[in-house]
Formats: sequence, C-alpha cells, structure tokens
Amino acid sequence: MFFNFSLGLITLCMAMLLASSHAVAANDDDFESLRSPLGREWILTKNDRLRHIKTYVRLEDGKQFRSFKVEAVLESSMQTLSNVLFDFENYTKWYWETRESRLLQRKSNTDFIIYMVHKAPQGLPDRDVILQGVIEPQSPTKRSLALKVVALPDFLPLKPPLIRMPAEDISIKLTPIANNRIQVVAEGYFDAGGTVPVWATNFVQRAAPYSVIRNLQRMLLRDEYRNSKQPPMFPLYDYDDYVPATKSQP
Repeated sequence: MFFNFSLGLITLCMAMLLASSHAVAANDDDFESLRSPLGREWILTKNDRLRHIKTYVRLEDGKQFRSFKVEAVLESSMQTLSNVLFDFENYTKWYWETRESRLLQRKSNTDFIIYMVHKAPQGLPDRDVILQGVIEPQSPTKRSLALKVVALPDFLPLKPPLIRMPAEDISIKLTPIANNRIQVVAEGYFDAGGTVPVWATNFVQRAAPYSVIRNLQRMLLRDEYRNSKQPPMFPLYDYDDYVPATKSQP
C-alpha cells in the first residue's frame, strides 16, 4: 500500500519521531535552527537537485511539533512503486528506523491497516503505531493517485514497554509524468508520544522525509519489484496511458 511517504510518503515516518544516531551528525547551527520559531508558511530545508528531492517544514496552529512536506521525482512506473509499497513486511529495509511492519487488516483493495514498530535511541522505549491508509485510485480521466494515512492509537491494546504514537498522519499525491517517472508530493505530521524533547522530534520531522525518499528510490531499482508479475490491487496508469487522450484534445 502507498504508505509513508513515510507514506509514511509517510509516514512520515518515524523512530521517525525520535532522535537517533543521525542527530549526532548535525552541527550546532542545525540544532539551533531546530529550536528557532517558524511561521505558518513552508520553509525549504533541503534542495537535492541531483536526486530531485525538496523538503520543507512549518508550524501549524494547534500542533506542538513541526509539520513536514516533501516533493520528489521517482524513476519508476506506478506498478513498480505499488509493488514496493504493498510489501508491508519489508518496510524494515527502507522506512526510517523501522524494526517491525506487518499488515493487520485489509478492509478493501484501497483500505488497509498496518502495524509498525520504530526503533528509539538506547535508553528510550521503542514506539509502535497503527496506521490506516485509504487510497483514491487513478482513473482514465484522473491522473493522480491520492493516499491519506492516519494513526489509530486505540485500534490495539497498548504493548508496554512500547510507547504508542498518537499521530503519524500523512497525505500523499502520486502523479505519473513523462519518461517513466512519478511526481510525489507528501505532507505530514508525527507525534512520538511519551516524553521526547521538542527539538529532537523536530529534527526527525526534518530529516526523516528525505531519508525515506532516498531509500525508496533505491528499493525501486531492485529486480524483484521491477520484474514482479503480481497483479495490482486496483487499476494503475502511467504517463503514456494518458498521452493519446491529451493529444486528441483541441
């Protein structure tokens, strides 16, 4: 399923919400910027022109932590991307600090519930999260696929010593573009639950989306996904499927 960007686009996706060894590499200026106040407009935090990834943060009304946005281009067909994202058990290979991921319930071909456990730094309890992803598929006249991911913290009983995450909410839009590529736009918000310094959570909000996209780009190159014969859960369309209709328009 199309989760975490992290879905995740995201999932987004958070421990996606905890500082990890990656935080050690940040310099003092990085940490100072994480403590600095933000406005309500998106602020560009990373622009990787080589890999076609941009990440942004902002502070929204009524939320304790920063929200994130990522814009990216994937070198992939929609089918290959679907193969990666529906392989829930292997999110441990590419999703941010994930040590467990599995499908709990398939309500329909476009409505799934999954369970994930995110690794925390030594001395802190790991986090778990239950996510529901609802997909709005493409159609012959609708080019983009939309995914909305929300946390369901009360779906399962708590599992101490794990800390249940109250939020890992992500909205993702996937649009096929020319030359077998996909444009990704994802916005999300994470709350790790428990006691975590605000600056540490903000660091992950800033670092995790980029890391998830880079790892996803690598997964899309693997033969088991590119050559898979697994039928899609719902109709998928690439850019070329829309070209004839576009050319016929006056």
